[in-house]
Amino acid sequence: MPLELLIAARYLKAKRREGFISLITLLSIAGVTVGVMALVIVIAVMSGAETEFRRRILGVEPHVLVMNSSAKAYDVDKTVDMARAVPGVKGVSPMVFAQTMIRTAHSLSGAVVRGVDPSVGFSLVKGFSPDELEKGLAPDLENSRFPGIVLGKELAKNLSSSVGDKIVLMSPGGMISPVGHVPSLKRFQVTGIFESGMYEYDSSLAYVHIREAQKLMGMKGRVSALGVWVDDVFAADTVKGDLLETLDYPFYARDWMEINKSLFAALKLEKTAMFVILTLIVLVAAFNIASALIMMVMEKTRDIAVFKAMGATDALVRNIFIAQGMIIGLFGTLLGTVSGVGVCLLLQRYKFIELPPAYPFSTIPVQLETMDVMLIVVSAIVICFVSTIYPSHRASKMDPVEALRYG
Repeated sequence: MPLELLIAARYLKAKRREGFISLITLLSIAGVTVGVMALVIVIAVMSGAETEFRRRILGVEPHVLVMNSSAKAYDVDKTVDMARAVPGVKGVSPMVFAQTMIRTAHSLSGAVVRGVDPSVGFSLVKGFSPDELEKGLAPDLENSRFPGIVLGKELAKNLSSSVGDKIVLMSPGGMISPVGHVPSLKRFQVTGIFESGMYEYDSSLAYVHIREAQKLMGMKGRVSALGVWVDDVFAADTVKGDLLETLDYPFYARDWMEINKSLFAALKLEKTAMFVILTLIVLVAAFNIASALIMMVMEKTRDIAVFKAMGATDALVRNIFIAQGMIIGLFGTLLGTVSGVGVCLLLQRYKFIELPPAYPFSTIPVQLETMDVMLIVVSAIVICFVSTIYPSHRASKMDPVEALRYG
């Protein structure tokens, strides 16, 4: 063992008359432990929330939306084939968006109706498998008597509708008659209810067959956009660029990161703010480490003088107290990291903390990221190291003659 570490370890084993210094040392270790543990848990929860929001949004929205900036019709099938040929594209579906009113026998509510093509695979378009639908009913958008419609859970609740009920869709895309503009009216049957976990979608979104949406909006042969799903959601921006190169003007595209930029920017800012705030806990513990080392330097004045009289260099004396502070910091960081990771694993496995219904999650979402944990560990060690600089420098500059005379 290096001499510096040997002496530092012996100093940490305080004698009876140095019990107060030993108590400060324990409090320093506890402070670093609590700070690092809190950082690991909170950052993991923030990462889990971000991932959960992303999963729920991408369960409803396509990864890339391709739209036509001109009002001219184009060959939808040919454009879909061209988009599918772009590397990284998993699926493409034409879509129709419509602002409508839904009327039932009991109530009236506005809704965004999304026309989709079930032949592409409703689970791809909607992001949920039929098993996740309420009562396990697969959405049938081509009902034999009435066209089918799939409602968001909150929208269905507002309309007091359930699977099997009949509703009427009213759209502004109607016709001009002698009495003025007459909106389009069409009867649908509720064939499914979905729950994305995002209130904004669950309370306003409904799915119908794209053919019925085109009839309702008077968009025969035309679509609002092409929904594109990619293999890697984080490469959506690259795929978007390839799509625009393939399709060229007048097409333009927006990926999911661009559409939801404000939400994820807010989550990132909140995560950064929590990291900075909780790092202050480690900083407070670092002040305890500095206090303990300063008191140790005062207590070991005669020892330092003897070391220097025997030929010890300033660097050796400085390294002794740096090693002592780093032992405290490393031990506290290790305990905090293990405790924080352990709590996160327990939360992931057992989900014993439930959240009120007002939250989009039923339990606390937790996701441990290796880079986040490494950043926390490195930050804690750096803070602890900085706290040792002044006490160790003061010890190294001590005059042995003065120390022996007045020590």
